[in-house]
Amino acid sequence: MFQRIGADAFREDLTNTQALCEALGFPHRKFKSVHVGGTNGKGSVSHGMAAVLMKAGYKTGLYTSPHLKEFTERIKINGLEASQNFTMDFVERIKPTLEKINPSFFEITTVMAFDYFARENVDIAIVEVGLGGRLDSTNVITPAVSLITNISYDHQQQLGNTLEEIAFEKAGIIKPSVPIIVSERQSETEGVFLQQAKNRKSKITFASDHYQVSKTSSDTYQFSGDYNGTVKSDLQGNYQAKNIAAIYALTEELRQLGFNLRDEHFKEALTQVTSLTGLKGRWQQLGKSPLIIADAGHNEAGIRN
Repeated sequence: MFQRIGADAFREDLTNTQALCEALGFPHRKFKSVHVGGTNGKGSVSHGMAAVLMKAGYKTGLYTSPHLKEFTERIKINGLEASQNFTMDFVERIKPTLEKINPSFFEITTVMAFDYFARENVDIAIVEVGLGGRLDSTNVITPAVSLITNISYDHQQQLGNTLEEIAFEKAGIIKPSVPIIVSERQSETEGVFLQQAKNRKSKITFASDHYQVSKTSSDTYQFSGDYNGTVKSDLQGNYQAKNIAAIYALTEELRQLGFNLRDEHFKEALTQVTSLTGLKGRWQQLGKSPLIIADAGHNEAGIRN
């Protein structure tokens, strides 16, 4: 009843999300946050950064999409899913507003997460963009820092047919004077990010300029650049090297903003991302004989990498 899917769910503005937030007393303003966007890798980065914060002792909210099995996978605090009782209570509390504005499934879910994090007094929440960025329901937040992983072709119907057009939509999460990290330089898109950061007077950092990461074995990654050393991780797949560099760049930025995040928190968290956060479907081995691998890659770049 209270949902729209497909193209009909893509809104031209944030009016519904803002109305839902207002009805709940603006919960998204009651906790600190990190906003994570991009085409591929944002789920791994979101879970990895949540694990680092948890290891450092912060009560950490995590909002991601889509879910694989259960709806409550989308909304977690310290790796524990929101209860079904909370989700049902939430819908009852805002039912008059839902009936009035007829929001989409994702609009409802996003504000549900904000309400949960505010009620549970999280120290910080990692908020993953659903689709695009500029018009995504999550874009009502003003985070401590934002990160964009990379740009490739996906959802062209909503975001545009060129990498530059897609990058412009993703760059919509850059907020005035809020630091923005971009995981990697891409010749087609870096100009878009540089210009949008300049327009908003936001410090921009390309993680790949500072941290180079290569996978040296099934669970070992070698850093070079501004950080040198070897780290172990349960994040599988060669593509995770760039995501691990992004997680460290976020860790360093949050350190500069006053968060007590030490390198040992980063290293310990990387070995336990799946167990701490419940991350699934990233080069996940389901069986050995025959070998069965599950991965959430759903576009050409995600599969190639």
